[in-house]
Order: sequence, then C-alpha cells, then structure tokens
Amino acid sequence: MPLMGSLYIGTSGLQTSQNSLNTTAHNLSNLDTTGFVRQQILQGSAVYNTIRVSPNSVANQQVGTGVVYSKVRQVRDVFLDKTFRMENGRNAFYEASAKAIEEVEGLLGELGTSPFSESVDDLWQAIQELSKNPASATNQTLLVQRAAEFATKSTAIYQGLCDYQDNLNFGIYTGINQINDIGNKIKELNDQIREIETAGIETANDLRDVRNQLLDELSALADITYSDDLFGNIVVKIEGNDFVTAAKCYNIEMDVDPTTGFYTPFWPQNATYTMGEEGAELVDFSSALVFRTDRTISSATNTDIGSIKSMLYARGDRRANYTDLEDPKHYNDDIAQSVIMNVQAEYDQLIHAIVTGMNKVLEEASDEATGYLCNADGSPIQLFTKKTTNAYEKNELTGEWEFVEEDPEHTETLYTSSNIQINIDLVRQPSMLNFVKEDGSEDFTTISKLEDLFEEEKYTLNPNLKSVSNFSDYYADLISQVSNTGNVFLSIVDSQTMTVDQTDAAREQIMGVSSEDELSGMIRFQNAYNAASRYITVIDEMLEHLVSTLGA
Repeated sequence: MPLMGSLYIGTSGLQTSQNSLNTTAHNLSNLDTTGFVRQQILQGSAVYNTIRVSPNSVANQQVGTGVVYSKVRQVRDVFLDKTFRMENGRNAFYEASAKAIEEVEGLLGELGTSPFSESVDDLWQAIQELSKNPASATNQTLLVQRAAEFATKSTAIYQGLCDYQDNLNFGIYTGINQINDIGNKIKELNDQIREIETAGIETANDLRDVRNQLLDELSALADITYSDDLFGNIVVKIEGNDFVTAAKCYNIEMDVDPTTGFYTPFWPQNATYTMGEEGAELVDFSSALVFRTDRTISSATNTDIGSIKSMLYARGDRRANYTDLEDPKHYNDDIAQSVIMNVQAEYDQLIHAIVTGMNKVLEEASDEATGYLCNADGSPIQLFTKKTTNAYEKNELTGEWEFVEEDPEHTETLYTSSNIQINIDLVRQPSMLNFVKEDGSEDFTTISKLEDLFEEEKYTLNPNLKSVSNFSDYYADLISQVSNTGNVFLSIVDSQTMTVDQTDAAREQIMGVSSEDELSGMIRFQNAYNAASRYITVIDEMLEHLVSTLGA
C-alpha cells in the first residue's frame, strides 16, 4: 500500500475507537435508566483495494484500508422478553385477585376488633336471654337493639362490597386509559424509529428501549402478543385482536352500564352500530368484547393474564344477591368466578335467611283477632322491614293482610342486605314485642322457634356444596372459603413473583449495563485509540523524512 494510503488505516482506527468510546460512555451514563439496554459495538473490515486480479491465484491481491464502525446493536434475548412479559402479566392477574380477597376479608371484619360474626352471636344471645323471661321489657329491648346492630352492620358490609366493586370499576377505567396511552405512544415510536432507520445510517436504539419498556408495562395490564415487521414497526395484539399496527392504534372504548356505572371495554371497530328511536345511536358490542370473563381461569389456556381482566373477573357485572344462588347453572356461569359477586351472594343469603326467618316466626305467631304481635292496623309485626316497599298488603275482598311475595325481577321487593332496616316502631317502643298472650301466659313457643331457627343446620354456601350448617357455622364457612381462596392466590403470587424475578434477572444479565465491563472496555478502546494515534504519528514521521530527504 502507498504510504499516503496507510493514513486511512490509522484514521479509521481513530474514528472507530472514538465511536466505541462514545458508545461505552453512553452505556455508563444510562447505568440506572429504567428500560435501557446495553449497546454493543460491531466492527468490520473497511473496503479492500484490489491491486491485481489473477485467475491463477487462489485470491486476488488486495490491500485493506482499515476498520469500520459497522453497527451498534441492542443486546437482548427475544425468548426471555416474551417469557418475562407473559409471566409478568400472569403475576399481575393473581396480585389483583389476591388484593381483592384481602379487601373482602377486611370488609367482613374478621381482621379487625369487631367482626361481623359478633353481630350474629349477639343476636343469638339476645334470643337466649329472651327465652328465660319473654315478658321482660329489658330482654325485649335487648333483642331490638341487637337486631338493629345486626341490620346496620349487615347493610354496611354489603355496601362496603359494593364500594369496592366501584373501586375496581375505577381501576378498570384507569387501566383501559393507560392501555390506550401506551398504544398511542408505541405508534408514535414506530413512526419515529421507521423515519430514522429508513435511511440505513443508524439504529434508533434508545427509542427501541423506550418502546420495549412500554411493552413491559403493557404486559402487566393485558394478554399481549407482538412481532416486528420489515420496517421496524412493532405490531401488537391484545387478547388476539389488533391493537397497534403499522397504520394506526385501535383505541379501546368503554360502555357504561346506566344502573351500576360499570365499564365494559370493547373494540369499536368490531361493534355493530344501529339507529334507534329519535336518531339515537345504539351500539351492540356483544361480539366486540376486549376481555371475555365467561371462560374458566386457567394457566393452561392463558386466561389468567393481565390485571385488568382480573379486576373484571373480581368486580363482576352487577350487584349480586341471594337470588343468584338459586339456579346452579346461573351461579356457575355468571357468579362463581367473581370474587366480589360470589361473596355478595353468599353473604346476602345469610342475611336474607336470618331476616326472613325471624320475621316468619313472628308472623306465624301473630293473631289479628287479639292483636297479639300485630301493629295497630292489624298487620303482623316485623322485626326487620324493607326500605323501599311494604311487606304486607290488605286484601280488599277478604280484609286480611297478605304477604307480598319477593320478586327477583324487582329488587325493591327483596329482603336483601342493601334493602333491610330495623322496624322503626320497635325501636321507639320495644314493648310491642311483648311475648305475653291474651290469657297472660308467656309465649315460650315462639321464642323456641327463634332458637330453632338459629340452631337448625340446613344452609349451604352455594349450589356446588353439599355440607349444611346453621347461621353461625355458615358465616364461619364463608370466612374459611374466603381465607382459603386468598391463601391459594397468595401462594400463586409468591410462585409467580419468583418466576418473574428470575426471568428478569436472566434478562438483566444479558441486557444490563455492568460498570466493570464497560470500564474495562473503555480502557481497551482508549488503548486502541492511542495505538491508532501512534500509527499515524509514525506514518507522518516517515512522510516528513521522505519529503525532507527528497527535498535535499
């Protein structure tokens, strides 16, 4: 190679070493940056100069012109990325489920100083005290007080379950907005990366880092699949439906139930739109749901991925009550997999049984002719009343008071946890429960029926169980069921957290920045830079010597 041409070799060494130093410095400066991936320098040979082509030679006679800084690549493992994102989504699913169970345990009061079970026990003890002396005004007042406390706490706990449903609903709303925000950001990054890399001059690694970090965040919210296209775009699907494509981001919309205010995420591009009365637009999104909650939760079918789906399962689609336990198919299809709805229905069944059972005992003992256990208008006295409707209506033909049957289609007719209260007249005048008949005898029979009501073992938590229990044991079974479910979720969370941490650690070993490795690389590139500099100095001295000699 001519001496002047040798300068190219030295120059390429300086440039390549300087670029390598810049990349190393970039890695070090982002040592603690979330989502940053270590960048690696790839060097290659510069174009060779061909001196002579000889068909008789094994190879042409060529002279190298140095080294080139060919590419800076991200050091990632695609398999570990996919594994991390799937397990991260599964972990988020069970974390949300465990949190819901923990909230339910707190609402039921078993973790506090005044558990709801005390209200049931206090009511039972008041009945026992009354059985000793039914005519005692003190015992009658105690029964009314305990019943009032029971009704108040029953309503408060059920309302707490409803409030937590609303909290989950807000979490779903927030999560969907977060998904849309991430999707739009990924679309913007796709456009920026494509614009930078189309020229083929450089790779937009920092933007790719941001995009990958967004995929990590998205994986915790929903079950995602993704792939790269030929132009550097990331194409993302959620639950098998297009979310981000090269052309656009399909934002998720939410329908709002007018009764409960519950949000239902759906794909607007898959929904059916029709015109209703007075030009109102009607949307049928039954075939456009983003998340299906009618499938059995299973890791085998990947139906347990994403925190939003977990919140949808836990929240359910309405306020449940005891009527949801009457049909086994309805219960298994619509109630069983919802943490909140399942507890609402089972809890409400207990409240309904106690309230209607005690009212029924009083009704059977009442006598309109003598006014025993009757109101001033002749209707049977109720210990618990409904907030919205009357329990009895007078038959205009017979003149008798008739019980208004409960209608599941009209919740205002039901004795549910949200629709009961203590009889206000009894609070004002507990002596209305004077268990003394017209002949002056104390009504031990009615009190005995109240005792039997609490001791009788005939109640099951749900249609899938066969074991029966009394009121106290029923509530204990409910708490045990919630606790066991919570323990299962917590054990899964512990296992999943370990899997996620191990996978993330494996990823970090590959893509993480090590200050020691980078500093050793910096020393190596600095030495290479110095070597190239000395090489150029030697060539320069040789040229100077030649020029000086020839000039002489």
